[in-house]
Amino acid sequence: MAKHYEINEKDIDEVIRYLKTVDPDNATPEMAIALLEQLQASVHLLSHENPELLDKIYQDLKNKKST
Repeated sequence: MAKHYEINEKDIDEVIRYLKTVDPDNATPEMAIALLEQLQASVHLLSHENPELLDKIYQDLKNKKST
């Protein structure tokens, strides 16, 4: 069975830290959750609409990690 990502407090905190640097007025838990949900939906959509691009992104990441 495939594991699915679940938004968690650690990730929310990380996104809030990011938002504080790029958009402090919107650095809230609600915005962090909304951004994480949007990113999750975007990756899901990409996997259906352009799996080749998702594979390229993954391969680029894998190559970057091995160097």
